[in-house]
Amino acid sequence: MTSIHASCVAIGNHGILIRGASGSGKSTLCLQLVDGQGYGLGRKALRARLVADDQVKLHRRGAKLVASPPASLAGLVEIRGLGILATTFKKSVVLKLVVDLVPPAGVARLPEQIDQQTELEGIKLPRIAIATGNPAALAIVLSALQYLV
Repeated sequence: MTSIHASCVAIGNHGILIRGASGSGKSTLCLQLVDGQGYGLGRKALRARLVADDQVKLHRRGAKLVASPPASLAGLVEIRGLGILATTFKKSVVLKLVVDLVPPAGVARLPEQIDQQTELEGIKLPRIAIATGNPAALAIVLSALQYLV
């Protein structure tokens, strides 16, 4: 089992791991996904539930990678300017997508196939890069979930 600096939400049974430097907007994107109901480019409305904020435990289960919150942070989310708040959460989820929040220069207009995949704990997962502060981040994540998973 590994613990990483990241956040995670679940949309149905699909886990989305959100990585990025401190202050890059991981918690903000989690809040947008949990609060908003969006469609991405699909026809079905999607809404997320928090799994973990700031720290995520990863453990391999066969050919799947499962994310869960550390016990000390379960059900807690940090919202800058408001503080650390308690909320409902999902205890674990199988990861299906990795989102990296990066500086704008780190987002390729047309990414190479190799850049759309990452490996964690020996398991390959679809990956997308989103510029920190991108106002379309919510729609991009929902669209990626519909098209890459």
